[in-house]
Amino acid sequence: MAYKSLLTVVTAADLEPAGAPGAHFPALRAAIAMARAEDAHLDVVALGVDRTQVGYFYAGASGVIYREMIERAQTEAAATADAVRAVLAPEDIRWAVHPEVGQSGAVSGIVARHARFADLALVRPPDGEGRAPEEEAILEALLFDGECPTLVLPEGMQDAPRTDRVVIAWNESAEALSAVRRALPILQRARKVEIVVIDPRPSGPDAPDPGVNLSQLLARHGVACDVSLLARSLPSVADVLARHLRDHDADMLVMGAYGHSRFREAILGGATRSFLRDAPVPVFMMH
Repeated sequence: MAYKSLLTVVTAADLEPAGAPGAHFPALRAAIAMARAEDAHLDVVALGVDRTQVGYFYAGASGVIYREMIERAQTEAAATADAVRAVLAPEDIRWAVHPEVGQSGAVSGIVARHARFADLALVRPPDGEGRAPEEEAILEALLFDGECPTLVLPEGMQDAPRTDRVVIAWNESAEALSAVRRALPILQRARKVEIVVIDPRPSGPDAPDPGVNLSQLLARHGVACDVSLLARSLPSVADVLARHLRDHDADMLVMGAYGHSRFREAILGGATRSFLRDAPVPVFMMH
């Protein structure tokens, strides 16, 4: 399977300050480069968000403010879509721009509707300076509601991701296995694939030889890989992964998303949120 339908989501937060002419859109530019490399179609959702909380307005004002906020979101979506079209117009790829408007609580449904028919989504990390409040909801909608494999790009990355050296974070979870299966086109092209197991479990299907079952599965798809067992020598799994990726000059990480409940991830952090915040390489995720 190849990635022939790519998707990215942009908001007004991706525009240059004060609506200056032109747009930055680093994730969009990376998606353009990947669409060209994959000979794929690129869909771009230009999202305008109405953040109205109608129930909190004083009597008599709700309707007026609600209308004003909807109109503002429509203007935001249209301006973002125009800026995206200006970026895409000179590019030699197939593309479509979809302006969308919704309240903050409806963002997931809008994004999921498009994600269901995409092979791969590309987005920037949801946490960081200048992020829109809904960017975390966008990522979760891609992974959960849209069931779309998602490539989270390091801050500022504008080129197509390299895939020469790919690391798989393996913990025997269903999420990690789903990510590996959806990443097969990338793994089959990679020059080196490494399965990394951190603090292997003393019991379980892989206990006698951690990673062997996955390596056999990949070998049958023509993917030769090594298995590395790492001790949890740093405070978090994310720290261990980040150091290993840097030490081995990796190009990409494949990992399962949100192994714990989303509520626990939001409160306590966890490997998913920690890693996305400071990821040194693109992270291919699937729930």
